[in-house]
Amino acid sequence: MGRWEPNARGRLGKAALELFDERGYEQTTVAEIAKRAGLTERTFFRHYADKREVLFAGSSLLQDLVVGAVAGTPEGTAPFDAVATGLRTAAAEMFHGAYAHARRRYAIVSAHGDLRERELVKLASLSTALARTLRGRGVPEPAASLAAEAGTGVFRVSFERWIEEGEEPRELADVIGESLVAFRAFAAGA
Repeated sequence: MGRWEPNARGRLGKAALELFDERGYEQTTVAEIAKRAGLTERTFFRHYADKREVLFAGSSLLQDLVVGAVAGTPEGTAPFDAVATGLRTAAAEMFHGAYAHARRRYAIVSAHGDLRERELVKLASLSTALARTLRGRGVPEPAASLAAEAGTGVFRVSFERWIEEGEEPRELADVIGESLVAFRAFAAGA
């Protein structure tokens, strides 16, 4: 029996990305991922429902960070400003130093229709959670849903711009800040 090693989830994630790059997403099996990580398939399924979930494991953390930051904004903060704060805070915390990983993941997701669809579902869940949080802060409808949807759109566009920056990317939080300024100018009719 092999010696137990920590961080099974992280090892599985690393192994999956390596194999997706080497063999392709569709050609990679759960058994191969587990073997590469030095673990069993059973261990894989303790951490992930299926191989696509390896690519979306950070979605709930992102949602928690954004929602937590929105909920923590001072009373009376305008709805879109609260969402903007949440996006920049979460991006600074979650994506600092993670450009290479994010770029690899994005390339894999972008190449497969079912993964792109899953990405959109995760973004819709983020928007729903943001709207719920804003309503909990007393923001009426449709303002809560509009601010949440607009913020989620700004995040998606910013993330894609960031991924395309190449070798020396800026911080995602800075790209989001620029996109927020552009969105506000657009919304004001400028």
